[in-house]
Amino acid sequence: MLNKKSNSGIFSSILLVSAVLFWGCGDQMKKEELTLQSTCPPGMELVNGECKVRSMYQQYESLQNGGLGGLKTGLPPGIKDGYSPEQIDLGRYLFFDPLLSSTNKVSCASCHQPNAGFSDGKRFSQGVDSQTTSRSTPTLWNMAFSKHFFWDARASSMEEQVLGPLYHEHEMANTEKGLLEKLNNNSTYRDLFKIAFPENIENSITPNQVYTSLAAFESSLISLNSRYDQYAHGYHEALDSIEIAGLNVFRSFVARCAECHTPPLFTNRQIAVIGTMDTENRPFDRGAGVTFKDSTMDGGFKVPTLRNIERTAPYMHDGKFATLKEAVTFYTLGRGHAVPDSLDLKLHWHIWEPQLKEKEIDQIVAFLKTLTDETFLPQIPKKLPSGLPLN
Repeated sequence: MLNKKSNSGIFSSILLVSAVLFWGCGDQMKKEELTLQSTCPPGMELVNGECKVRSMYQQYESLQNGGLGGLKTGLPPGIKDGYSPEQIDLGRYLFFDPLLSSTNKVSCASCHQPNAGFSDGKRFSQGVDSQTTSRSTPTLWNMAFSKHFFWDARASSMEEQVLGPLYHEHEMANTEKGLLEKLNNNSTYRDLFKIAFPENIENSITPNQVYTSLAAFESSLISLNSRYDQYAHGYHEALDSIEIAGLNVFRSFVARCAECHTPPLFTNRQIAVIGTMDTENRPFDRGAGVTFKDSTMDGGFKVPTLRNIERTAPYMHDGKFATLKEAVTFYTLGRGHAVPDSLDLKLHWHIWEPQLKEKEIDQIVAFLKTLTDETFLPQIPKKLPSGLPLN
């Protein structure tokens, strides 16, 4: 469905770099060859040296076409794309390389695993030395359309977002100085960065080049060609009767799912206080209340996309729900039913008491599974510039 012009394959070999790779700690060396592609990933088109997202949704003129949650709803403005193919491919290597962590054992892909919807299947993420974080890993699909990043919306760009896990003591636990020393001491990475950033007159890799490359790769993770999308674009046989019934409940004013999880991204890109609580005596997570220094946003978190939701269990910011049915059922149990009396949360007005029947819940779950689309999964590198093994 998406324009694949300018692409002869997901990762065609164009630019060749011969370099010395450091294996393990660098005491054993082996000549290897790595490549950076000069064509855009599928779902993107090369325009004046930049990779631009291409989707049939861009043919729809307004977010209001078809009403709330309408099938012909267009993409929101402000797509974050425009990186070069070489920057995207360099970001791919960096994303999978544990060299970026302080221990050489944790990569971005350790938590954002491609085969788990770019999540990790765990309730709470684990970083270096198996240290546990306080939240679950969110998906990276369709990040190019986001306005805020992290569950608590504390970052406003993909470049800012990548700093979080790189330098958090419980995640990759690196420092900017330590990261740059590792990369600049690797001749392969220096050569690859020169290709991705030819305008750079400095001899060393800079922090912004690292952050830009990782953001470039994340911008290429586009998922807009699921069975639902085929249905939305006119192929009605793409969904069966139960899935269509689930779509109708999802869009209804009774369930009101589409008011926050608005197609085609299946998020309105806002913050919502929904009143889901951790029941294991963990400290109350204020979420966006801390980010915006606003107590009315306590317990507020970013409305996540439902794209590839089938792959990203467990659900919610704290991974509270193990299954999609549990997550959907939460919304029909009554407004604020999980909030203890000791907390005065300002619940989002869309959270109410739809009192859905079990059949309707099952229909919604069936519909949500039609949002699975991993057509453009990136290729996992067979070898890394650091020489370290994939983890």
